[in-house]
Amino acid sequence: MQVLIVEDELLLAKQLKKLLSASEPAADVVAITNSVLETVSWLQNNPAPDLVLMDIELADGQSFDIFQKVSIPSPIIFTTAYDEYALRAFKVNSIDYLLKPIKEEELKAALQKFRNAVKPQPGKEHLEALLTEMQKLQQSSEYRTRFLVKQGQKMISIDIKDIAYIFSQNKFSYLRTFNNQKYILDYALDELEQSLSPKLFFRVNRQYILNSGSVAAIHSWFNQKLKVEVEPATDEHIVISRDKANAFKAWMGE
Repeated sequence: MQVLIVEDELLLAKQLKKLLSASEPAADVVAITNSVLETVSWLQNNPAPDLVLMDIELADGQSFDIFQKVSIPSPIIFTTAYDEYALRAFKVNSIDYLLKPIKEEELKAALQKFRNAVKPQPGKEHLEALLTEMQKLQQSSEYRTRFLVKQGQKMISIDIKDIAYIFSQNKFSYLRTFNNQKYILDYALDELEQSLSPKLFFRVNRQYILNSGSVAAIHSWFNQKLKVEVEPATDEHIVISRDKANAFKAWMGE
């Protein structure tokens, strides 16, 4: 099994290579690249590897830029310190998304997914079987557990359970925590809605996605609509259409 490692920190690349050898003795690391430019060049001048282990934040950009410059038919296991790219990762050839520091058992599980994906299946072409397996993996991807947000000159991690609601304002998306802190997000509400667990969050209208724990009161409103009070409080009414009212009440446990 030929493997390409894309990692911009040499020490981490060596550690990953060592971990890979322990997890899959048959693995042969054919190259280690550390940037978008170097990876594109390598892929353009070499046969596609069987598997790619790919970091996301590279020396000259994000690894997603690679897919815009060259076709990568190989399955990808993403290895990164950030979880906010998981949804985007599964839109490409990803079969798994591992958060650093990577543990041996997690890598072994990811490699087993790879073996299952490429296993020959009677009556199907190899590529068709691989794509089918990838689609299943994409559909079963976990929901977001935290956000990385900017606070002045630094970045901090916000646990999903600490978010009271997410909302749009002046064409930007924001989250507000239960302790009433507001942070900007780099995603549209439609994309955020797909990445959040429906057990914890509900898209009540075009502007708001609420955590069930933020709902302080629910009032009947005009034309069978609902008005919701949340904590921390907002400066505007949060109104739920009558089309969504029953689903919302059921979600709240009616």
